Amino acid sequence: MANKTVRYDFNPDIRFPAYLTRKRLLEGVSKHAPVLKGKLLDFGCGSKPYRSLFKVDQYIGLDISDNPGHSHDGEDIDVFYDGKKIPFEDNYFDSVFSSEVFEHVFNLDEMLIEINRVMKLDGKILITCPFAICEHEQPHDYARYTSFAIKHLFEKNGFEIIEYNKVGNSVEVVFQLWLMYVHINISPLFKNIPIIRSAFRLFTYLSLNSIALMLGRILPDRGNLLYLNNVVLCKKIKNLYTSV
Repeated sequence: MANKTVRYDFNPDIRFPAYLTRKRLLEGVSKHAPVLKGKLLDFGCGSKPYRSLFKVDQYIGLDISDNPGHSHDGEDIDVFYDGKKIPFEDNYFDSVFSSEVFEHVFNLDEMLIEINRVMKLDGKILITCPFAICEHEQPHDYARYTSFAIKHLFEKNGFEIIEYNKVGNSVEVVFQLWLMYVHINISPLFKNIPIIRSAFRLFTYLSLNSIALMLGRILPDRGNLLYLNNVVLCKKIKNLYTSV
């Protein structure tokens, strides 16, 4: 069931062009959010769209200070950083959350070491990152991670995978990409005719999303090799640094 405390564009109805992706992400984050406790860092927080799902003692949003692909206007960011050094002391956070950020981090290996540093031992980290999605927030869109890459990056940087989920199926991927093609390339053709544009978007998005959900339930998807997003819950099991 949709969480009504999450704003519409991250908890949309079936008429939304990115409905399939946002629906599956909300399900994934909602499932694991209760595990995160204490003092939480939202790494790359943006507008903190999932803030209401976390019942923690303290919620601190961190984001990069200079990002031409993503405006921070109107966003409730607590702390800015330079993209290299997280400005908190060692073992500061009990939990870390990061959603749809890792693809925008060019030096992800280095940042996972930094995240490890500011987390307490046995602390939990929940992340989501896309596998099948178009380029976005250009020019800072650097990578798409497979399940194998995600697991490797976490395990080499002092974390243990508690639960890993591929969200969305092959049918939903095909339809989500088609929906975004229509949204980016076809819908703007009617921008000067608002009534027609609204009717076109309503009919097209509603129809394609509905068909995707129906076919996704009945068509085979052997191996789930094509999917929308990675949702990963990990635990910090070792320090990668030596305190001085």
